Amino acid sequence: MVPNDTATEADIPKTDDDVWTRGPDGELIPDYDSTFPVINEGEVVSGKVVRVDKDEVLVDIGYKSEGVIPVSELSIRRSVNPADEVNLGDEIDALVMTKEDAEGRLILSKKRARFEMAWKRIEGAAESGEPVEGIVIEVVKGGLILDLGVRGFLPASLVDIRRVQDLDEFMSQTLRCKVIELNRSRNNVVLSRRAVLEEERREMRQAILDRLSPGDVVEGTISNIVDFGAFVDLEGIDGLIHISELSWSHVNHPSEVLEIGQEVRVKVLDIDRDRQRISLGLKQTQSDPWQQVIDTYEQGDVVEGRVTKVVTFGAFVEVVPGVEGLVHISELATHHVENPREIVQQGESVRAKIIEMDAERRRLSLSLKRVEDGESTRPGIGEAAAPDLGLSEEVFAESAPAEAFEAEESPEAPETPEAPQAEAEAAEPAPEAAGDEPSEEWGEEPVVQAGPTETVGAAAQEEADEQDQAAPEGEASAEPDDDADR
Repeated sequence: MVPNDTATEADIPKTDDDVWTRGPDGELIPDYDSTFPVINEGEVVSGKVVRVDKDEVLVDIGYKSEGVIPVSELSIRRSVNPADEVNLGDEIDALVMTKEDAEGRLILSKKRARFEMAWKRIEGAAESGEPVEGIVIEVVKGGLILDLGVRGFLPASLVDIRRVQDLDEFMSQTLRCKVIELNRSRNNVVLSRRAVLEEERREMRQAILDRLSPGDVVEGTISNIVDFGAFVDLEGIDGLIHISELSWSHVNHPSEVLEIGQEVRVKVLDIDRDRQRISLGLKQTQSDPWQQVIDTYEQGDVVEGRVTKVVTFGAFVEVVPGVEGLVHISELATHHVENPREIVQQGESVRAKIIEMDAERRRLSLSLKRVEDGESTRPGIGEAAAPDLGLSEEVFAESAPAEAFEAEESPEAPETPEAPQAEAEAAEPAPEAAGDEPSEEWGEEPVVQAGPTETVGAAAQEEADEQDQAAPEGEASAEPDDDADR
């Protein structure tokens, strides 16, 4: 009997994995297809990186050919280098995009596999409230982009408890955030790191609230400045200083008094434990200028101040820093005043009399018209009063007025070009001849007139006539003019 060369099912040894099948003619042949894993498009498979090129990565997933991951399918980041994403021998997950393209290649996607797995994880975190972690990969307008397997958006207002000025400092950092919005159809994930930080600090905040009580003086750092006040970081919880509690004087904007990052000592005014809010005061840690005014001044004192504001009904005068008094329009002048700006201007220094002090309402009424001439001004706070030496005003007066000093000097008659020299010389001894002291009129106007006057004596006139007769002809020629003048 000739043995049959065709193997029968009984002749084939049994193994755990049945890899044999019958061919078209009924003979048994190896079933190679059964040795390959069953994959479907859209399924996530695992494999090993066997090659890394600049534009693609080859992955062995146990299929009849290696899978190809194009560089665009490696990461959700833009313009990546394949060598930065995977290394030879790495075990990775990839999603089957196409089992066989036009070139017979198996096309895979690493980023889509991460997306599918990450989305399930993000959905679970959103339902449970657990935080997720991601690396900051981009800084965009209005916030940060995190790599969660999907692109997650973290708004700038939710990056920290306080507003962050420079978002670039978070680049490449790993952040823990909570999912606050999720939309699969738009692949939209919105995150909040602030929610995680607030939860971590909730216990610390409660401990601070339990420790503080109204009236305590604490130290903190200015964390933010707004139009209505400033927020102070009290090592875990923010308190508000309202603009009215910043200073005893008027403040137009908190930035005039404080700046972000400044260390301050504040007083706890009120605590709302249910809403976890703390009201603080800065001016309460400073001396009250009103108390200084009450201790220093009395009604009827005249003080010096500066006009800070002029309004239709009067003017406000700052007596001491932080305390302003009102000068009503009726107290500006003794006459009727239509507009206060007719009398005072902003920034002008004035003397005013205190006509009323209301310590309870912290109001000070002043008057300008009631200040009398010569009435002394009360020294300001911190200024020493001038010592009373008992000296009269004559001590501080000038020794002699300028007019008297000129009158005491011996008067000299100035030369008058129009008068002859002979008449000037004749006029000089006239006062001495008369035996009189120089009068005040003489000292003021020592000018001798060209013609004969009543002040020239008879003796002086005769002496002048004799000199005229003895004068040369050149000088005598001037006589007709002199006579004409006379």
